[in-house]
Amino acid sequence: MSTDVVKRAVIREARPEDDKAIGELLVDAYVTQYAKKLPEVVYSDERKAFLRDIESRRKVCTIMVAEVDGEVAGTVALYPPGAPGTEAWLPRTADLRALATSVRYHGQGLAQPLLAEAEVLAKRWGVDAISLHVRRGALGVARMYQRRGYQRTPEGDMDRLPDVFLEAYLLPLK
Repeated sequence: MSTDVVKRAVIREARPEDDKAIGELLVDAYVTQYAKKLPEVVYSDERKAFLRDIESRRKVCTIMVAEVDGEVAGTVALYPPGAPGTEAWLPRTADLRALATSVRYHGQGLAQPLLAEAEVLAKRWGVDAISLHVRRGALGVARMYQRRGYQRTPEGDMDRLPDVFLEAYLLPLK
């Protein structure tokens, strides 16, 4: 999908001055939007604090933003193989996490250039694949990844019930 927003978006690596905006975007996207689509999902204060702690994650992964008209409008994180916090279940695999767009840009295709840039970075790293997890029940999110070639990979599923069950996906790069 190509929209005016996508054309205006600049994808770049996050800077320290972006941390607050990224954290609030993640809390809003996950807490507010997931609550509408998956009302059984409840985010604790601890989880919200984790989502806002961009500085710590930037030390172990690459965080990118989509900037639209000077505003952080989307974000994604890519963890290299073996990095602290990675949830990759295979060696030589980058882990894609925390993809989110500002609520005002939902449905306008802004996730696509973020994913494309993360995939380019993973290829530069020379990894074999990109892994990610999708909350069970987030069917639209799963379809978005599948359209990009990510394959459902049950051996990487993460069962954190009663809180959450995460379904694994893998994009082979080699």
